[in-house]
Amino acid sequence: MGAGIVLALGALGLHTPAAAAADGPDIWIDPGNASPGSTVTVITGACDPDADYGKGWSEVGGEFHLFGGDRKGVLTGRFKIPEGTDPGNDTITLKCPPRTKITETYRVVGRSPNGSVRAGFGPADDMDMSMKLALSGGLLATAVAGSMAWMRRRPHGNRT
Repeated sequence: MGAGIVLALGALGLHTPAAAAADGPDIWIDPGNASPGSTVTVITGACDPDADYGKGWSEVGGEFHLFGGDRKGVLTGRFKIPEGTDPGNDTITLKCPPRTKITETYRVVGRSPNGSVRAGFGPADDMDMSMKLALSGGLLATAVAGSMAWMRRRPHGNRT
């Protein structure tokens, strides 16, 4: 038992220096897996803390600008991935004062799902919304009426 505890603590101790030495990323990309037509937000804290402007370049989205946000030393920029972009990796390059240049890669995925999922009960668009609401309301009213009838017919504790 003691050997198991020593091994567990030793393994934990081996991971601590690596975690302490690792700095956070220089660029945060949101979303990390973007689809064509979506807007990508790029945030960096690698520039001079007094910098309030920078430039960015995406192989897919082209040039975009970085501006200071609500926190000092953090620059934020946005660009849109063009429709029809093929899935693959995109590299973003940022330049900001004082002569800072950093790059990061993220993934462009296929088109995001659009519309309903066909689950074997026919197309989801075969009924209009008012018909769906009427059917749902009728089912709910039937369930309430059935519950009330069951509660009414149930014997009370003082009946024999």
